[in-house]
Amino acid sequence: MDQRFYDAVLASPVIAAVKNMEQLEECLTLENIQVVFLLFGDLCSIADIVARAKDAGKIVMIHMDLITGLSSSKEIVVDFIHRSTRADGIITTKPSFIRRARELNLFTVMRLFVIDSMALAGIDKLESVKPDFIEVLPGVMPKTIRRIVQTTRIPLLAGGLIADKEDVVAALSAGAMAVSATSREVWRL
Repeated sequence: MDQRFYDAVLASPVIAAVKNMEQLEECLTLENIQVVFLLFGDLCSIADIVARAKDAGKIVMIHMDLITGLSSSKEIVVDFIHRSTRADGIITTKPSFIRRARELNLFTVMRLFVIDSMALAGIDKLESVKPDFIEVLPGVMPKTIRRIVQTTRIPLLAGGLIADKEDVVAALSAGAMAVSATSREVWRL
């Protein structure tokens, strides 16, 4: 993994996950936010959205599965992000996208929804995909986070339903390296 992404997450364990331009503009004013997860946009707007965040000095990750027009299962959409934006990396649930992004030297976050024991059973298989981070959702499950951290060497992020300081502390205490949150209150912790 590129040390710059790892260091930014370590230095600032709250990642702003943004769902619209208003949230983006707000998080760009916060010095403690070094990494931004873009959860909105479309094929026509994503380059401008990324540019706005990059110009503010942020590390920018695009959630490929949430950008309108990029939901194809073909790896060519990762090439599009690499060639057409200044994004630092991607977030996705698709292992093939992670592999392609790594080939292109983009940062990678594999998003994993832990909804039952079957989802947990596949954690060890992520070692072969080699994402820079795993993002576990929902992130308000300290026992599950602890279990995953003990299962894999891939650094873990906790996301989803992180609403307050107590949630952040619980996730970090359980072994998450950072949390991603859409909550403006959490961004200011």
